[in-house]
Amino acid sequence: MIHDPIGSRSGGGRDWKLETKGTLCYMIFQIRSDKQRDWAAVHAVNVSAFETPAEANLVDALREQVLPLVSLIAENNGAIVGHIMFSPVSLSGYPALRIMGLAPIAVAPQHQHKGIGSALVRAGLEQCKQLGFGAVVVLGNPAYYSRFGFSSSARFDICCEYDVPEESFMAVELQAGFLRRASGKVKYHAAFSNV
Repeated sequence: MIHDPIGSRSGGGRDWKLETKGTLCYMIFQIRSDKQRDWAAVHAVNVSAFETPAEANLVDALREQVLPLVSLIAENNGAIVGHIMFSPVSLSGYPALRIMGLAPIAVAPQHQHKGIGSALVRAGLEQCKQLGFGAVVVLGNPAYYSRFGFSSSARFDICCEYDVPEESFMAVELQAGFLRRASGKVKYHAAFSNV
């Protein structure tokens, strides 16, 4: 599978092309910030991607309660097929550090394993960097997230407020050395307690 940006659009998004080896079929989708008119479709994508509506409800709650947010969608022929959200987290003892948490990420089941999630992660990390955030944390599969530069948060001497396997809580610096002198526990927004 090959995925690469093929330019930007006037709507503020970037087009991505997916090509599956051995086929002549291309899928072109746009990644852009979501808008209020997209919220019902974003909710539906999150419901379809997870076993319960908890993540979809989390997205709705964060949208109402948290700023700044990075909330991006992948759109194919006018249909929203993927969504990713980043929200600020805090590191105990370092309230001034600008760190984002990646959660959730959702791709409609019929569009999974086509590179859409990877494109959303890359675009989201870039947007977080452009907004001046120095690092991003994620709770997830190390084999998946390591391809974007994430590594165990223990390497940075930081841990998660939740009781999770150490290797599953990861961080990536968007600014070199950003977490060098920091240590402590990452806390998510209270809305995460309902997931």
